[in-house]
Amino acid sequence: MTIHQPILDHAAAAPMLRNIEAWCAVNSGSRNLAGLARMADLLANAFAVLPGKLALVEGVPVEVMDAAGSVEAVQHGRSMHLRVRPDAPVQLLLTGHMDTVFAPGDDFDRLDWRAPGVLGGPGVADMKGGLAVMLAALHALEASPLAGRIGYEVVVNADEEVGSPASAPLIAAAARGKRAALTYEPAMTPEGMLAGARPGSGNFSFRITGRAAHAGRNPEDGRNALVAAADLALRLHEARDAGLSVNPARIDGGGPNNVVPAHAVLRVNLRPKSLDDLARAEALIARETAAVGARHDVTIAAHGGFGRPPKALDPAAERLFELVRDCGAALGQQIGWAPSGGVCDGNNIAAAGIPVVDTMGVRGGAIHSHDEYLIVESLAERAMLSTLVLLRLAEGA
Repeated sequence: MTIHQPILDHAAAAPMLRNIEAWCAVNSGSRNLAGLARMADLLANAFAVLPGKLALVEGVPVEVMDAAGSVEAVQHGRSMHLRVRPDAPVQLLLTGHMDTVFAPGDDFDRLDWRAPGVLGGPGVADMKGGLAVMLAALHALEASPLAGRIGYEVVVNADEEVGSPASAPLIAAAARGKRAALTYEPAMTPEGMLAGARPGSGNFSFRITGRAAHAGRNPEDGRNALVAAADLALRLHEARDAGLSVNPARIDGGGPNNVVPAHAVLRVNLRPKSLDDLARAEALIARETAAVGARHDVTIAAHGGFGRPPKALDPAAERLFELVRDCGAALGQQIGWAPSGGVCDGNNIAAAGIPVVDTMGVRGGAIHSHDEYLIVESLAERAMLSTLVLLRLAEGA
C-alpha cells in the first residue's frame, strides 16, 4: 500500500463501467455528426464534476477529395476542452477521442458479455473505456491535497480515427508549455503493454485526369486514368522498405467497358518511421507522380499530407515511461513498452516537444473490428495507475 492509497481507492471506485455503458450506447462514428454531438454533450456533463472552464469547441473545416476528384470542405464534430488551474506549478495535458470507426447502421451496435469480466462492444476499448479511466483519475486527483500543485488541460476530440485533421490546432495549442502528456488509447496488448515509438502517417488522394475515347474505334486517342492509377499504386507499393510502409487502399474510377476511363482517384497511406523516412516518402511521391504522368500522358494532382509526424522516444519521453513503469510496480502491475505500427494523437503531442505516454487506457483487444473487447478489471487497474502518475508528478517526479 502507498501513502496515496485512499486516493487510489477513490479512483478504483469510480462508476467507470456505468459510464462506458451509457457512452457506448451512442454511435459516434467519425462522420456521424449527430451522434458525435450527443456524445460531446454526455462527456461535457460527465466531466463537469471537475473544476475549471469547460467548452465544446468547433473544429476547423477540412478539405477532402471525393470519389470524383472534387475537393470540398468537410465539418467534423466538436471537441471537449477543459482547462483547470492554469497557474499551477505543474502543467499537464490529457487527451482522448470520442469517435469510433463504426458508422451509423453498422450492426456492431450493442454491448455483450463475451465471458466473465470481458465486455464486447463498439468503442469499449478504443476508447470510451479510456475516457472513463481518465475521468476517474482526474476526479480522484481533485480529492487529494496535492491537487493544487497540478494544472491540466483535457482535450477529447471527435476526429482522431480519421487523423485529427480538424482538432490538430486545438491539441497543438493545449500542448504548449506542458511538462508531460497522457493519452488514453487502449494498451497495445491484452496484458497491458504500452506503445513506445510510433511511425508517422500520411493519407494521400491522387486525382488522375486522362482522356476518354471509344474502347473499340479509337482507343489510341484515349488516356486511361485507371491504368495510370494502378501503375502509380504499384510503384508506390514497391518502394516500401523497413523504414516506410506503403498501403494503396482504394481506386475510384472507371465506367462502361467500351469507354477508356478519363478519371480515377487513388487513395494511399504511407507510414515513415523517422523524419528522414518522411522526407524520402515526400520525394517518392513527387518522383513517381511525375513519372506516371509522363508515361501515361495524364495529369496527376496530389491532395493530403503527413498529419501524424513520426514519434521517437527521446530522453524526456523515456523518463516519463519509467515513471509510469515505477508507478505500476508500486501497484503490483508489470508495465513495459514496445514500438507500435499504429499512430494516434500522441504523435502530434510528441511533435510539439512534449513527452507523452499515449496508451494509458484499458486492457482489451481486437479494436477496429466487431470483436473489440474490454477486460473490465483493467478499469480499476488503469485508473489507479493514472492517479498515481498524476500524484507523483505533483510531488515533483
